[in-house]
Amino acid sequence: MTGTAANAGGAHWTPGDHILWRYHDHAGAPSALAPGVHICRPVTVVEDTDDLLAVWMAPGTELVKPVLADGTPVHEEPLATRYTAPRALTRSRWFGSGVLKLARPRDPWSVWLFWDEDWQFKSWYVNLEAPRLRWAGGVDSEDHFLDISVYPDRTWEWRDEDEFAQAQRAGLMDADRAEQVRGAGRAAVQLIRSWGPPFSQRWQDWRPDPGWKVPALPEDWDRTPAHIRS
Repeated sequence: MTGTAANAGGAHWTPGDHILWRYHDHAGAPSALAPGVHICRPVTVVEDTDDLLAVWMAPGTELVKPVLADGTPVHEEPLATRYTAPRALTRSRWFGSGVLKLARPRDPWSVWLFWDEDWQFKSWYVNLEAPRLRWAGGVDSEDHFLDISVYPDRTWEWRDEDEFAQAQRAGLMDADRAEQVRGAGRAAVQLIRSWGPPFSQRWQDWRPDPGWKVPALPEDWDRTPAHIRS
């Protein structure tokens, strides 16, 4: 990936650098694989400051994602066994329009922006997750199941509450941890209601540099795994 050596010393990445945006499996999740990275998405840096990391995941990006052991997509597994059925990892691609991801360093969430293929803005998506750990080649986090959709008219709704509940039943999150995640969600809702950044910053008008190339997925995409807990 480009720009990794500079960040190893604590410097910021430069717009146009390629880094990895990764998520770690939850401890104890059933898998034939050792706990570690189970989602990896190469992205291009849009902005990197002390206050914000913004990255672009382009259409067609090759990535790594979990599937069931027989290759079936995870979302096709019934909810009752979605987190207990054995899994594997596969290389795939991001289909549809690209995604802009915005993350402030200490926030237990990131905010994703979605457009249709004609650049008509659709929605923001608040992905509740552990604050991202920066390393030389990118950022690592752990997804917390619960999410929020926010629409251009400023309405919002909880998403994936059924998966959040099932993750607790499956033992991937205890009651204390679940309450921390709920608390993070309530804080995000307060930000939405006050229409604070990034919602107020007109990121929906942003467009990628047409000269940017789609980042490649490196062979060592799972290098230097880190334990993620907020």
